[in-house]
Amino acid sequence: MPKIGYGTAAKARGLLPNGFKKFTVSNVSELELLLMHNRIYAAEIAHNVSARKRVAITERAQQLNVKITNAGARIRTAED
Repeated sequence: MPKIGYGTAAKARGLLPNGFKKFTVSNVSELELLLMHNRIYAAEIAHNVSARKRVAITERAQQLNVKITNAGARIRTAED
């Protein structure tokens, strides 16, 4: 018989420290799914997405008011 152990509360299970649930996004069309759930889910850009697509996903997420957990990854700013 398994023991209860150090389990997490059911309401807090799967939540990030900021209170959102994680949703992996690979393109802009997958980001559109979070339009109605932007208070529950936060987008996380997949590791194999190019820098050009990351910029497009980040811009669209700002328009839709969707939080991205790793928005600054692989994006370099232009230095003057």
